[in-house]
Amino acid sequence: MKKISLAWQIFIGLALGIVIGAIFYGNPHVEQYLQPIGTIFIRLIKMIVIPIIISSLIVGVAGAGDMKSLGKLGGKTLLYFEIITTIAIFVGLIFANVFQPGTGVDRSHLSKTDIGAYVTTAKTTETHSMADTFVNIVPANIVQSLANGDMLAIIFFSVMFGLGIAAIGEKGAPVLNFFRGTADAMFYVTNQIMKVAPLGVFALIGVTVSKFGLSSLIPLGKLVLVVYGSMIFFIIVILGVTAKLVGFNIFKLMKYLKDELLLGYSTASSETVLPKIMEKMEKLGCPKAITSFVIPTGYSFNLDGSTLYQAIAALFIAQMYGIHMSIGHQITLVLVLMLTSKGIAGVPGVSFVVLLATLGSVGIPVEGLAFIAGIDRILDMARTAVNIVGNSLATIVITKWEGHKLTEESIENKAA
Repeated sequence: MKKISLAWQIFIGLALGIVIGAIFYGNPHVEQYLQPIGTIFIRLIKMIVIPIIISSLIVGVAGAGDMKSLGKLGGKTLLYFEIITTIAIFVGLIFANVFQPGTGVDRSHLSKTDIGAYVTTAKTTETHSMADTFVNIVPANIVQSLANGDMLAIIFFSVMFGLGIAAIGEKGAPVLNFFRGTADAMFYVTNQIMKVAPLGVFALIGVTVSKFGLSSLIPLGKLVLVVYGSMIFFIIVILGVTAKLVGFNIFKLMKYLKDELLLGYSTASSETVLPKIMEKMEKLGCPKAITSFVIPTGYSFNLDGSTLYQAIAALFIAQMYGIHMSIGHQITLVLVLMLTSKGIAGVPGVSFVVLLATLGSVGIPVEGLAFIAGIDRILDMARTAVNIVGNSLATIVITKWEGHKLTEESIENKAA
């Protein structure tokens, strides 16, 4: 009997979770029994993400050789991220202006969700500027940064440590071998954890549907359609053209990443697939130095789906309240989003926190977020998938930009 692929296992888990959640809608026992399973799965992933990033980045940077090469790689990476995320914001604004998802929405028929936790987080981050972001990249205490999961600080430390190993030559060989072995061991653990991914997906989606129900989509159905439509457009057109420019087909890349896309979509968490994305991009032929730098950095600076969604959500709330946003106001919104989306990168619920930090500055009522918080999980699933495709493609683009040979046939061979 042919073994069922991981993608199909995850899809079955997703479908069963939706069915169970719909049947037992409003039943608190569903969350009581299933939430621990989903939480354990997410924690298993979080447990291995930081060790994989540190070990892979140290090995990759030590292999890159020197500060000049790394600086060149970093400059190209951040330039690409800024261009693509800015395009994502403009795509979001265009879709929101053309389709007007917030026009005609009756707020009296919408239920509000408590967003107090997001407000608290936003208050602790609202003073962040771009300068603060770069200051906070340098950790004052790396142990504390590791405990807090501060990704940018962890990346900075790992890069400096890798450069130090490269600088001391043969003396650093034992240390380098240790981290190389750590990376290999963590990738093995990742593959074992992936075996329970369908169960984790079943539990997480079952809890979501049982709490909010499918009926919660009806009043805000137009917003959901506009967000999903813009995400599909962005992947096919913007990322598709970008992929074509470097000699790749975006559909073949998505087929190659089908397991990771389905898992990321189901769990609404990019972290669940970060280790596998890094592993797959290396198998594709992307150098470890590039893969281990671009993908973790992209989780803070290249959240295409998140920035696209933030632009749509901001205009949706303005339209819902009947507030006219002029071209000047929308340009201001773009500039603010370009700053705030980086300034609080890595914060839990980052899309909501960014919006809370942004809306007030452009004259949009912050309380409007309470109306869409209930369906945020459904929207988060879409933007997670876009983030995964965007960061994977970024690795290919930078690999080609750095002059490494990488052909579309490599995807076809690996996907076969």
